[in-house]
This record gives sequence, C-alpha cells and structure tokens, in this order.
Amino acid sequence: MSLLPVLRRSPLVPTLRCAQKYYATDSKGKAPEKNEDAVKSSTEGATSATGAPKSSCTEGTVLEGLNWLKDQPPVLAQADDAYPDWLWRLLDPKVIPDDGPGGKGEKIKLRIQNRRRIRDQNFMKTQ
Repeated sequence: MSLLPVLRRSPLVPTLRCAQKYYATDSKGKAPEKNEDAVKSSTEGATSATGAPKSSCTEGTVLEGLNWLKDQPPVLAQADDAYPDWLWRLLDPKVIPDDGPGGKGEKIKLRIQNRRRIRDQNFMKTQ
C-alpha cells in the first residue's frame, strides 16, 4: 500500500467533507416530525420494480447542454422504459473474472498494479 494517494489528495476534498445537510428545528429546539405515510407515498411513484429509482430526473425534464445545434427544440428526459437496459449498468464497477493463475483476471490485476506503480514513480520524480 502506498501513501502517495494521500499526499496527492486535492485540496477540494476537505471542503467536500464540510458540505453536510443540516435540518432546521422549531423554536422549542425539537426537530419537526415527518409524516411517514406522506414520505412513503411520495417516493413510491419515483421508484422502479426493484425499489430503487433508475433515473435522477423525471419524465419531461429539460436537459440543459445536450442540444448544441442552433434553433433546435430543447431535449427532454424520457421515461425510464424508453432507454435501453445497458444504460443503467454503465456506472456499475467492472467485474474482474477470477480464472486462476495465468488467466485474464490475473493479467488485468497485474496491469492495474503496474500502472499504479508507474504513476507513483513519476510522481516521486517530480518532487
């Protein structure tokens, strides 16, 4: 394990830790009570069959920055069913196969370690 990722950490990281949500309290110092039935019913419509929402925006939301051609209508978000299934799996971590010594999985892991080692060596050369 190398300590270089800790040394290379950007100054933005401490500011991200400070960005926390704080909820207001009423004048008596108690937090306002939430109606669990209202919260449950509001989240049921935005979830898929698995219980987790697929899309971060609702159908019909204007997606800014996607239309770059002049005088074109705005791009609107579609329903989750209109998008292909592979789209929802793009950000899932890639599964490295464990096929024993000398297999593809071992080669991938060695390549990742080699890249990390080269990156660390290049960083130390600049110091």
